[in-house]
Amino acid sequence: MEAVGDILWWILLAYLLAVFARVIIGWLPVRWPRGIRSAVVFIYDITEPVLSPLRRLIPAIPVGEGVALDLSPTVLILLIVFLQWLVRKVFG
Repeated sequence: MEAVGDILWWILLAYLLAVFARVIIGWLPVRWPRGIRSAVVFIYDITEPVLSPLRRLIPAIPVGEGVALDLSPTVLILLIVFLQWLVRKVFG
């Protein structure tokens, strides 16, 4: 049973890293080269199904003229860290 917990924990870690990568990619106004573009699209494809519903629940905070702060990745990161803790408690 502990192996199941380990696998779940590592899956959550991989997803957490994908969310961090998505945040960093969002900060960089770069036109990605063809080789990297597929990885960027993959990261967006796996994170958007979770971030999109969170964006509907958590409104963006306006910080300036036409600029808003999206807190959905922060909430998702906290949720993943909580789930990792829960997996360790249940399966550890």
